[in-house]
Amino acid sequence: MKNPAYTFSMKSLSLAVAAGLFAQSGVALAQSEEEAIEEVVATGTRLKGTATAVMEERKNQAFVADIMGAEQISRTGDGDAASALRRVTGLTLVDGKFIYVRGLGERYSSTQLNGASVPSPDPTRNVIPLDLFPSGIIESLSVQKAFSPSMPASFGGGNVNVRLKSIPSQYIFNMSGSLGTNTNNFDDAYFYDGGSDDWMGKDDGTRAAPASILQQWNEFKFLDDLTQAESVEMFKGLHRDYDPYQAKVDPDTGFNMTLGNSHDIDDEWRWGYLVTTGYNNQWNVSEEYIGEQPLRDGEDSIRMVRFFDEVDTTEHSVKWSTLMSLGIDYNRQHQIDYSLIVLNDTRDQFREKVGNSANIQLVDDQRIREYEVLYEERRMYTNQLKGMHTFPSLGFMGVDWKYSLGRSSRNAPGNMEARFILTDENQDGVYDKVNESVLTNAQTAARYSFQALHDRVENYGFNVNYPVTMGRWEMEFKGGYDYVNKIRIAENRRLDVSTRAFADTSILQGNVYSDILTDDVLDSASYTSINLLRDTTIAGDDYIAAQLIDAYYFEADLFFDNTWRVSGGVRYEDFRQAVVPFDPRTNQIDLADDADRAQLQFMEDDFYPSIAVTYFMEEDMQLRVSFGQTVVRPDLREVSSATYIDPLTEFPIGGTPGIRTTKIANYDIRWEWYREAGNNLSVGLFYKDMDDPIESVQSPAQDGPPLVRIANAESGELYGIEIEFLQGLEVIGDGIWDNLFVSGNITLSDSEIELDRQNIVEQTGVSASITNLKRRLTGHSQYVLNTQLGYDSDNGEHSASLVYNVFGERIIIPGIDFFDDTYEAPFHSLDMVYKYYPDFNTTVTFKVQNILDDQQELEFENTLARSETKGTRLSLSYKYDF
Repeated sequence: MKNPAYTFSMKSLSLAVAAGLFAQSGVALAQSEEEAIEEVVATGTRLKGTATAVMEERKNQAFVADIMGAEQISRTGDGDAASALRRVTGLTLVDGKFIYVRGLGERYSSTQLNGASVPSPDPTRNVIPLDLFPSGIIESLSVQKAFSPSMPASFGGGNVNVRLKSIPSQYIFNMSGSLGTNTNNFDDAYFYDGGSDDWMGKDDGTRAAPASILQQWNEFKFLDDLTQAESVEMFKGLHRDYDPYQAKVDPDTGFNMTLGNSHDIDDEWRWGYLVTTGYNNQWNVSEEYIGEQPLRDGEDSIRMVRFFDEVDTTEHSVKWSTLMSLGIDYNRQHQIDYSLIVLNDTRDQFREKVGNSANIQLVDDQRIREYEVLYEERRMYTNQLKGMHTFPSLGFMGVDWKYSLGRSSRNAPGNMEARFILTDENQDGVYDKVNESVLTNAQTAARYSFQALHDRVENYGFNVNYPVTMGRWEMEFKGGYDYVNKIRIAENRRLDVSTRAFADTSILQGNVYSDILTDDVLDSASYTSINLLRDTTIAGDDYIAAQLIDAYYFEADLFFDNTWRVSGGVRYEDFRQAVVPFDPRTNQIDLADDADRAQLQFMEDDFYPSIAVTYFMEEDMQLRVSFGQTVVRPDLREVSSATYIDPLTEFPIGGTPGIRTTKIANYDIRWEWYREAGNNLSVGLFYKDMDDPIESVQSPAQDGPPLVRIANAESGELYGIEIEFLQGLEVIGDGIWDNLFVSGNITLSDSEIELDRQNIVEQTGVSASITNLKRRLTGHSQYVLNTQLGYDSDNGEHSASLVYNVFGERIIIPGIDFFDDTYEAPFHSLDMVYKYYPDFNTTVTFKVQNILDDQQELEFENTLARSETKGTRLSLSYKYDF
């Protein structure tokens, strides 16, 4: 594939010409030592201290928000931001990566890192996968659920702000190590020979396309134009040793180190630093069932025409992260901070699948055997520079600014799949993979795919606030500007191996791909007129996308008599987006005419107002009411008609030119009671009225996974109630009850969208067979429940938490052809975390996750569509503070 740096600069420039295009929060120096001492006094216990600090921040927010601190994340034992956020009221986790806020999909939420926009390494989504952020570098997670003008206007369910650890007020140096496993990993699992650098999460070139093929692509010469002899030579350069073998699974390992300090230069100047780095190596073995193409046999009987009922999966993930922060402070009035964040997440998955299809059936004593390798490296590099300034001589006017430049990439250097046919020659019900297996004689006996994505986001802005006091009024006026420039480049190549190229198909006998297609076999084989290699890359596999936002806002925060608080204002956004598909065979823009070109440009500008009123009923009790108008725009690829594979669901997704923006009116009301020692209770109601919600529909008659299309529903609404609480159990009595607390939250909600069949057909050209024109939003759960029972010993040496999470069923695939929608069944997650503090410097942590050994299931009409075992994960870690 082409040189990424050269491609990035040249194609970025071409896009800008072709398309006509072209908050504040930060890493700061911590409090003074005097303030730190006061905080210790207020803390008391780990529970009360954590609850008090987090609840105080939430209480002081002008708009409805939920906040989760580092200690809370540590108590629940979650390893990354995505897993931790599922504990927040009304949030559910999808695919282990994306957060649904109040039942709205990831497109309805914006994500920021320290208040700044960041790039995403996901090729099919505009939002960043939150599993990229390990919990070890997180200071807190803030989820603002009511829109404020200082937030991005692309706001549906909420804004998630991942706030990383800040510079400490005193010397800190600690190291930790961990070991773990999963009950699914106890037996032998399937492996293949990867590269020598896999333990670092990096391919050493083993999987990459050979130089001979790269040269063809770089010269825009595709393999279909080769002679048979040239095609065979090209194939010899491809890696073929992906064959599975069984072996024992290694234990999970992890390591973390943190070093930081602050120093006074003199009475006015202070500087500090923080460096934290971590490494995690983890294995997951699972058994799956994959069903496709349902067929109705009679009124009450459904069977899958294509299915894999024996799926063994081994997934190896390697994550490493580094956070470096530097800061300088002058007189506690001016501070500048710089942060560098480097994240890597590599997934290496091998699947061995056995099943049947409409053509390969059990009645013919045949089965399909497939194996596939899915390997991807996701990386993100972000530089952030921030400043915060207070000017006492100007009435304590405050100015803060930010500059963030981030790059992310997704490199899938060589995914591969191969298909075999198993035959029960003895008709005894046993399918011998060794003696009765043959590489299928087909146009696609094997497939190689190579993918690369580069995302670049530049974000800068400033905020100015000015406090004013007049009699019983305390007021603050704020205004600011925000600029976001995002450019994405994606390249994809696919090669199919056609065994119909062989005149004598007897050479296909065997179950080991690399043994069947050896160099000796290739040299001695007789060939037909069909080429051994077919380039199945299609137009639209290469694309460039750009996004440009200029935003201005004004906001006022007014207190009256310490009884009423009115906050609100308006945001103006000028939004421009374009997606340009390229024909990989010509490197020319793949657009038929100017009309197609216009459809791929998306431009709008509008004002987005919001207002929030808080009534302080008592010193510890308040009532909030808010309203805001927001928007949700299509993701980068969703305005292009090209079909792509979602790497998470593995479903093909088809975009829709001309897709419309979703406009949302957001209403919130919440009563909050903040009691002594962190005990609290809140009850909230919410309602969202949506015009043209962007939704998923399914296209009929697909051979394989369902084709999902993006379309606009006519209207939609979402409403519900949220309840959150934390209570120490000392109210029951003395003794053990003094050491226990219970916390939790529950969200009960409902939603409905209305689809117009004619509009869907006009937009997508297909999907006339939609089953339910009225249904819930895709991904919406009618209930989400989180509970935690916690224990803290009197001597401070022991703490424990028992944490439970469950969500209601949610639509994953909308139904067609009179089949009902496919739902993800509730997943009951019960985890236990125990911490032992033998001395002031040492922490020993033991975690058990998914104690109930629940499994993930998709089903429709009481028919299983997919399932995957998760197992019970065990881990032990040791941390020492020097």
